[in-house]
Amino acid sequence: MPDFARLTRRRLLQTGSLASLALGNAQLLRARDASGTDGRAARNTSVILVWLTGGLSHMDTYDPKPTAPTEYRGEFLPIRSSVPGMDLSDLLPKHAKIADRFALLRSLTHGFAGHDGAHKRVLTGRIPKTPTGFVNDAPGVGSIVHKMRSPGPPGVLPFTSGQRGGTNVDAYSQGSAYLGQTSTPFLVLGDPSQQDWSIPNLSILPEITPRLRDRRSLLVRFDQLRHQLDQTGVMESSDRFQQQAFSLLTSDRARKAFDLTREDDQLRQRYGMNPYGQQALLARRLIEAGTSFANVVMEHPGGQPPRNVVYNWDCHAVNCHVFDDARWRVPYFDQAISALITDLYDRGLDRDVLLVVTGEFGHTPRISYQKGTNTGVVQPGRDHWPGVYSALLSGGGLRTGQVIGSSNTLGERPADRPLSPDDIWATVYRHLGISTEQTFPNLSGRPMPILPQGKPIRELL
Repeated sequence: MPDFARLTRRRLLQTGSLASLALGNAQLLRARDASGTDGRAARNTSVILVWLTGGLSHMDTYDPKPTAPTEYRGEFLPIRSSVPGMDLSDLLPKHAKIADRFALLRSLTHGFAGHDGAHKRVLTGRIPKTPTGFVNDAPGVGSIVHKMRSPGPPGVLPFTSGQRGGTNVDAYSQGSAYLGQTSTPFLVLGDPSQQDWSIPNLSILPEITPRLRDRRSLLVRFDQLRHQLDQTGVMESSDRFQQQAFSLLTSDRARKAFDLTREDDQLRQRYGMNPYGQQALLARRLIEAGTSFANVVMEHPGGQPPRNVVYNWDCHAVNCHVFDDARWRVPYFDQAISALITDLYDRGLDRDVLLVVTGEFGHTPRISYQKGTNTGVVQPGRDHWPGVYSALLSGGGLRTGQVIGSSNTLGERPADRPLSPDDIWATVYRHLGISTEQTFPNLSGRPMPILPQGKPIRELL
């Protein structure tokens, strides 16, 4: 008898992410079955979050200030977009052509200037108990959506997170806190633009080949896993809930979603054959396959970077030359986001899919100077700035082609219509058909509402 056939249910529980996900979902299936509801919204709505970790410099992208003094406005000029009055940085020409298909929020603000506190503040919609550390004390928005939408149809991943490195969901404050491990994201790791790209956390057993060699082996691996599970009787011996759970990642729907070779080469090129572009395209495919919340963490856009740039969007002078970094990074971003928006509209998904593009804060309006760690020369940079920052929303059936809120002439604080991250999530939950008054018990048993504050942004509705 092969070793695989001697596996016990206890052994399965002790192996990687797929088994944990499957058996955890089995419990949720039982609970959902007992309540008599499938937990889905009336419409098949979903969200793509593009997370710009490190914080987007609003002054150099979505909120240029051409009349500000030189030490504020930077090196980039504004260009007109297809929407009168919505000028953008000249680094965003592709955005400018489709500005009628998105809305800009230019008056977001909160009080957390550290990456960790700001991550938690923005991604949970709550004031964190401590400004330090990335471990959530309240569930991230994606985890709440996962909880509310689970289990969903067989073969569907409710919450995914595409990120190039690291297997720790707390690295970006995506943790599920008191909702438990069954509500954490399925991590889609690595660079999908690479020919040898693989999904390491699809491996649930050491007997299964730990790494994919190419996209053809991805399909073979799904088939082998499904066949091995059936051969060993795991599927037969489990109840119907566990069978549904194990089908989560062994269905045609799941395996096809990860196979980017199914896309037309011209479309892939339109997104960009780099991490930004192919992560965005994969998110769209996962959404089409039934994912409710697809998070894309855009850090390094790939290739061999110059010495004076930084890994993510954290454009301190000690990290990078802020303007050279933007010249290198933002064109990849411009291409990926504009292609994603256009693709969603072309496919008729603009009503059901809501795209949110944001980071944890902006960067200082006033330019600072410091010697760069890599360059050894004094260079310009911008530091953390939660006082005001910008975000983009597209699709979701919202009223696009507008700017909501504004910052003052120096880009330091909201001039009108101040908004918080909670207002974005209130808008998101409304789109998903999730009541923010729904509660879940925290670790002390106290009922906690999904979102204690924030209102849907009325101008978008």
